[in-house]
Amino acid sequence: MVGPRRPQLVLFGSSIVEFSFGEEGWGAILTDIYARKADIFVRGYGGWNSRQAVQVLDQVFPKDDTVQPSLVIVYFGGNDSKRPRPDGLGPHVPLPEYVENMRKIAVHLKNLSEKTHVIFLTAPPVNEAQILKVSGDDDHTNELCQKYADACVELCQEMGIKAINLCDAFKQHYHWMTTCFTDGVHLSATGSKIVTKEILKVLKEADWKPSLYWEALPMEFA
Repeated sequence: MVGPRRPQLVLFGSSIVEFSFGEEGWGAILTDIYARKADIFVRGYGGWNSRQAVQVLDQVFPKDDTVQPSLVIVYFGGNDSKRPRPDGLGPHVPLPEYVENMRKIAVHLKNLSEKTHVIFLTAPPVNEAQILKVSGDDDHTNELCQKYADACVELCQEMGIKAINLCDAFKQHYHWMTTCFTDGVHLSATGSKIVTKEILKVLKEADWKPSLYWEALPMEFA
């Protein structure tokens, strides 16, 4: 690898992660903030759910790797929480299975290394009317998003994992429904700034040794 070795921060999830390196995306913002301090890797897979994520854990995060990430930020839930289709197809995952899948992801990541930390991002809310207008899709509902988000937070509390409830965070923002999305689901610059702010807040307040908050990390070749 290219040296010197820096802390590795991995973003793992569906399209909210895959698109996060776009212009003014939250992954791009974090990469800018952590320049010369940490390396940020994106492992985002548009359209994926927690069921698919569990199937590739060993490939994305090999347990026998000599270098393990310092932090993994996990986002799944937006696709899982879509309404089930009559034909049984689509990304929907029943809530109990979603919780167990997220538990499996957490256990795998926590077993990578004693220095590997984990943050779960819940599903954010959606603009149902905007989704319908843009894509004609009525599978997303705020009611289901909130249920899956709350279940994710409850699991994190049980397992001692940091959680960011994006449903709650977005709804605290003025005019969130009309400013946070590009298509009713995926994040605008405003939505990405909210995600970034919440992540940095967790990192600043965490009592991890060493701290992974950007101001606490040494600058390379200062």
